[in-house]
Amino acid sequence: MHPTRSRPKLVVSADGHGVVNHAGSRLLADLADATTLTSAFSDALRRLRPRGTGHDPGRVAVDLAVMLADGGEAIRDLAVLRDQGEVFGPVASTSTAWRVLAGLDPAALDAVRAARATVREVAWLQAAETGRALPPSHAGERELPGLVLDIDATLVTCHSEKEQAAATYKRGFGYHPMLCFLDNTGEALAGLLRPGNAGANTAADHIAVIDLALAQIPDAHRHGTPILVRADSAGGAKAFLAHLRGLRQRGIQTTFSVGHAVTAEVRKAIRTLPDRVRHPALEQNGSIRSGAEVAELTGLVDLTGHPAGTRIIVRRERPHPGAQLSLFDQDEGMRHQVFLTDTPVAGGGSLQHLEVRHRAHARVEDHIRCGKTTGFGRFPSRHFSINAAWLELSLTAIDLLAWTRTLLLDGELATAEPKKLRYRLLHAAARITRGARRLRLRIAAGWPWRHELTAAFSRLLTLPRPAT
Repeated sequence: MHPTRSRPKLVVSADGHGVVNHAGSRLLADLADATTLTSAFSDALRRLRPRGTGHDPGRVAVDLAVMLADGGEAIRDLAVLRDQGEVFGPVASTSTAWRVLAGLDPAALDAVRAARATVREVAWLQAAETGRALPPSHAGERELPGLVLDIDATLVTCHSEKEQAAATYKRGFGYHPMLCFLDNTGEALAGLLRPGNAGANTAADHIAVIDLALAQIPDAHRHGTPILVRADSAGGAKAFLAHLRGLRQRGIQTTFSVGHAVTAEVRKAIRTLPDRVRHPALEQNGSIRSGAEVAELTGLVDLTGHPAGTRIIVRRERPHPGAQLSLFDQDEGMRHQVFLTDTPVAGGGSLQHLEVRHRAHARVEDHIRCGKTTGFGRFPSRHFSINAAWLELSLTAIDLLAWTRTLLLDGELATAEPKKLRYRLLHAAARITRGARRLRLRIAAGWPWRHELTAAFSRLLTLPRPAT
């Protein structure tokens, strides 16, 4: 039997010198420079610096994005960067950061979005030139062609003094932002801050978000690349689907896969289906999903008003413990989920593939969960316009983390969530030394992920830079 050894006794003091915390976050700041994010934001927000003095508003916005990517929750958390000037350079005060956010009116916000689109094109070109092309989205152990955009709304609890915060349908209070993520990489393409009582199935908001998201995709990918748009039943409004179909006239090859309510007509169609037309459903790893079946209801349900070629598909399965069941599900003893798609039969894959492809939309919940730890889980101001600017910088922070994974990391860390990246890389401590006219950041020799972090810095140095 081994005796339990106590930890060594320590004498704690606050007089250390040359020690740096969150040293790995310098990787994010340097990546912002390498992808031209810093210069693009500086150009976009130039008018907020009329006298050309003081802190560059674009640099302040980038520092806020780096702070959010690092896990900061409030503007005052900029102190983590500001108090380590040897690593992060001059960082604005909390009051200056407030003034920059307050200056992001709708026109400035549009300029920031345009800058993000320009930088995204640079980052994707850097990925292509370094042999790290955008990863494909997957469903049922198959690669999905082109790009996959997932739209979903979420509730963020806020205090009542915040402008446009309102009661939510879940009896809470706060905001109800709608977001669009690129499933291929986890990038946050677009977000729309909305009052808490905004409808989840508002077609106008879905149209606004998808248009903002498509504007973020570089021209070379927006035109000529298949783009699948997925949403839950809130995205099944006819006006939204008609808008997606209309995008084809602009050369954007969009298809959709959206949820559909289990209406009385759908229930009647389900009851008339013979068992011989049902097929086993699939798991995301391609294996058979036990107790689940898929069938097509096209022709049994009136889809008048939907785009031509719209199909309706249903999956039924034995309910899991704790599953929320409707009265129809309880009566049938099975749980039913229905969705619409305009993917044609020819070349579109089997019913099982289309269903497992749609079910992969659930990954957007993971993106939203991680996004709430990267800024938009808390909003800092009573003013709605400042909170809308905060949301845009939160989306920028999510992009920085996504580009870090795509451009600089390998193996397990290339698919890691922000929490893991922070714990292993971004929050690593280091020591600052000087010698031979160089400033050196020395990662602890015993840090388990020192090699991954130093390799990421090395890859950053070799990223191709745009010609100026």
